[in-house]
Amino acid sequence: MAEGPESTRRVDESEFLEMSGQDPAQARVLRKSLEELASGRGGDALKEMAQEVLSGRAGLRDALDVSAYSDQLVAQAAPMAEKWAALPSAEREALAAEGERSMAEELSAADGFPEVASSGYDHQAV
Repeated sequence: MAEGPESTRRVDESEFLEMSGQDPAQARVLRKSLEELASGRGGDALKEMAQEVLSGRAGLRDALDVSAYSDQLVAQAAPMAEKWAALPSAEREALAAEGERSMAEELSAADGFPEVASSGYDHQAV
């Protein structure tokens, strides 16, 4: 893929807010997850997909319609889903509570980001 001036662009936060139901904490987690994939942690196909989305060259919904990307995503997620299903209930509950704490921290961190403030989302009303 040719690198041009648009390769330094970054996708607007509204893309992630839309995908996360206007939840700034989930939007931040989504961006961080895509940044991890863009670093190559999920394989070449997901690296390419994440780079396309983060650069603004492709929307996340559109990228997930590409079978090469969605097939790789499913292949990566299946073992994690199996592992989750095999965990004892108490351990799943503890991990869920940890995830909720992490999302609360992300929401607190989102307070200092103008793109979230300008989104119109009032997380304090939640």
